Amino acid sequence: MPTSRTGRPPVSRAPKRPAAPRLARQNRVLAFYTRARQGWDRPLTAYYLIFGGSLLITVLGLVMVYSASQITALQMSLPGSYFFRKQLLAAVIGAGLLFAASRMPVKLHRALAYPILAGAVFLMTLVQIPGIGVSVNGNQNWIAVGGSFQIQPSEFGKLALVLWGADLLARKQDKRLLTQWKHMLVPLVPAAFMLLGLIMIGGDMGTAIILTAILFGLLWLAGAPTRLFAGVLSIAAVLGLILIKTSANRMARLQCLGATEPQSGPVDCWQAVHGIYALASGGIFGSGLGASVEKWGQLPEAHTDFIFAVTGEELGLAGTLSVLALFAALGYAGIRVAGRTEDPFVRYAAGGVTTWITAQAVINIGAVLGLLPIAGVPLPLFSYGGSALLPTMFAIGLLIAFARDEPAARAALAMRQPRFGRKRGAGGTGSGRSPRRWNTMRRRASAARSSGER
Repeated sequence: MPTSRTGRPPVSRAPKRPAAPRLARQNRVLAFYTRARQGWDRPLTAYYLIFGGSLLITVLGLVMVYSASQITALQMSLPGSYFFRKQLLAAVIGAGLLFAASRMPVKLHRALAYPILAGAVFLMTLVQIPGIGVSVNGNQNWIAVGGSFQIQPSEFGKLALVLWGADLLARKQDKRLLTQWKHMLVPLVPAAFMLLGLIMIGGDMGTAIILTAILFGLLWLAGAPTRLFAGVLSIAAVLGLILIKTSANRMARLQCLGATEPQSGPVDCWQAVHGIYALASGGIFGSGLGASVEKWGQLPEAHTDFIFAVTGEELGLAGTLSVLALFAALGYAGIRVAGRTEDPFVRYAAGGVTTWITAQAVINIGAVLGLLPIAGVPLPLFSYGGSALLPTMFAIGLLIAFARDEPAARAALAMRQPRFGRKRGAGGTGSGRSPRRWNTMRRRASAARSSGER
């Protein structure tokens, strides 16, 4: 046995234990959380969430409209892609509106508030004129444009209330008038009630609920005290109760909550129950795209109000959760834009658009799940309907413009250099523009050489 210098045998030491795997896993989880937190807090996160989320919702909606509307189109002796082509045309026009809105300055958005409000009120008044207004499913809220095309002016009333209400509250905040109740309520609440009255004359309770949600969102963002907020909410609840009690159709929808049989007593709950059947038969991953059974005449309005049920049947729980996650990301991004800005108009407009989209999504999905009465509102960016798609995409363009206009986001975008094309801000030739520089390894290498090298 080898000995040490002192002649004593060496002391045997216990072998070192390897690092605990649990600690290594904790470090990896902590590092992943830190990187995710840093990426989530980047200036352009809201911009990417709004743009990417709305794009994915719209594209997936086009796919599901094509799948859910084929049988309905064939039953009407129309081509199978009839509704899809109309929705695709509306999406293309809406993309143009989105791009235009995302590039407009805030001053132009504010300048458009009054013209859009006046146009919406004018069109909503025309709806009630015999020979101009068209009744669809018992609600007279449509105007025939020509051929098979119709517009629903009440959808543009949502956008009008958001822009006009945001501009009004922003101007009053600049003058420090929002501390007085009369300036907070007038003329915002009377104008909103005027729009609600024009909508309710046609019998569209669902759109009226969305408009009420937008009004409450604007009042909440303006800092309305609890008593004032509760008072307006109480008045709206009483009016809503009266409107429901005086309509047999609305009472029937309310009685279908939680129904499990198509004929629940004297009330016909066919649509609500078959929406649940569609979701239940989808399972985890669905029956496959285009393989829905309920859309073969069993589920009314399969491509409009109940397209979420067809999505659950064909794409399963995974598909429906994906749609919910996209709407949640869109709502979070809108709240983030509204919370980080210092411009009162941007805060009110972003909050109003976010309230509009999230409230409408909750009401539509809640009705399909049997948790809320069927209100007849489409799923934003997803359901069939060009009248609903166009103002919604313009509103998404507003959110994109506001997200780009944040100081940190502007700085991040300004630091970017285009990979291809002319370099911005650089000196150039006699035409005043710099020559085209391609971002390739060969160009960078040749630029790094001295002028004498070959």
